[in-house]
Amino acid sequence: MPDTLSPAVTDVVELTRTLVRCESVTPREAGALQHLERTLAPLGFTCERMDFTQAGTDDVANLYARIGTGGRHFCFAGHSDVVPVGDLSSWTIGPFAAELSAGYLFGRGAADMKGAIAAFIDAAARFLAKRGRDFGGSISLLITGDEEGPAVNGTVKMLKKLAERGETIDACVVGEPTSSKRFGDMMKIGRRGSMTVDLVIRGIQGHVGYPERLDNPIHRLSALIEALVREPIDQGSTHFQPTSLQFTTIDVGNKATNIAPGVVKARFNTRFNDLWTSKTLLAHLKERMDRASAALGGNGTIEFASVEVSGESFYTAPGPLVELMAGAIRDVAGIEPELSTTGGTSDARFISRYCPVLEFGLVGETMHKVDEKSAIEDLKTLSRVYETVLDRYFAA
Repeated sequence: MPDTLSPAVTDVVELTRTLVRCESVTPREAGALQHLERTLAPLGFTCERMDFTQAGTDDVANLYARIGTGGRHFCFAGHSDVVPVGDLSSWTIGPFAAELSAGYLFGRGAADMKGAIAAFIDAAARFLAKRGRDFGGSISLLITGDEEGPAVNGTVKMLKKLAERGETIDACVVGEPTSSKRFGDMMKIGRRGSMTVDLVIRGIQGHVGYPERLDNPIHRLSALIEALVREPIDQGSTHFQPTSLQFTTIDVGNKATNIAPGVVKARFNTRFNDLWTSKTLLAHLKERMDRASAALGGNGTIEFASVEVSGESFYTAPGPLVELMAGAIRDVAGIEPELSTTGGTSDARFISRYCPVLEFGLVGETMHKVDEKSAIEDLKTLSRVYETVLDRYFAA
């Protein structure tokens, strides 16, 4: 944990280093939000801790900081929590040492996404130095400690609390590491939905030497898998990849070699595009499975033990916000970003219910990996991109 008595620094590299040194593996706060408060308050931000708890989940610390009370409201959203480091002996440089080497800043969270938080604060500091605190609008940071975890006690509840007291957000940028191979080559204007389904397939247990007396649920599951993956679910849409479906586990628990089991459990996850909602897609998949099961005959059954939807697909159409960010990337970094909806989920799926949102940040090639890193020049360039966005968003 950093020394909380040290003076707050907004320089993007040094601020990133300080944040990386906070071992804020979900759900630990580890001083990261405390340091952000100490950094933002002198700039004029009103800082509010929004900590939430819920039975069966970890308590989570979050921070909401805002400057301005009226005008257009621009929000930067991000997360201070990071994923575990894994095998510590595999790291070339300590994951929380925040060392600089060969033009890179190394450490867990350097890319995902403490570097982007630092870049936005650095950008906001320069913007406020030019325009003053009375710039005719509002800027906020919505920082959660729950993005890499179950995402229950973070952004969702923060947004709900803001809405309940009448605060609205007009535009939001999430600082996820969206760049692919080089800085600025990609920004995210949407994400696919994600749904996880647990299946229970029941048959009739029996001796393998008497197949006429049993109904093997493993064989039925095999037919169901074939029905779900043999043909594409769709061909994709204008802005999205084709919907994908992957089985992630099959559990039988049968140690005998001469008995066919009576029950099989399986799980699959599907990442779906904007041609579907979770409800319409689930109905479509169930229809496919029912047809395959009926073709087998017998008395086997299929049960949906649980269905968990972590987010519906969303999309921010090219318009003022997308053009604002793309233009800033083009003018500062000299590259035309690809407008993408690829990748996993992020907290943007929650923010999209309240305002236009997009994601742009550092190169994500090393996120969640050993020796996570960000180029020092990329950190500085990201700060200038964010500053340009603020300048143009609040232009007179």
